[in-house]
Amino acid sequence: MKIEKDEVTHVARLARLEFTEAETEKFTAQLNNILIYMDMLNRADTTGVEPMTHAIAQKNAFREDLVKESLSREATLANAPDVRGDFFRVPKVIE
Repeated sequence: MKIEKDEVTHVARLARLEFTEAETEKFTAQLNNILIYMDMLNRADTTGVEPMTHAIAQKNAFREDLVKESLSREATLANAPDVRGDFFRVPKVIE
């Protein structure tokens, strides 16, 4: 096994997730299966194969960058739940 159950529990705690014992077992097995598959892929001979970002050729589909009139301050703040002067007022996020 590459990942132990306590590592999954530790990462879940860091992400503020709560898993049951069954879910922890399930995720540990799934993550180990992924890592085993990655090991199998790493053993494949890739000499002479050029790196690529996509399996098929991609074409950029970007639109033309046009200058447009922006919203007025009043229109921007019209649907804001809490406004102070000319600004959005948001709750403090620092604990």
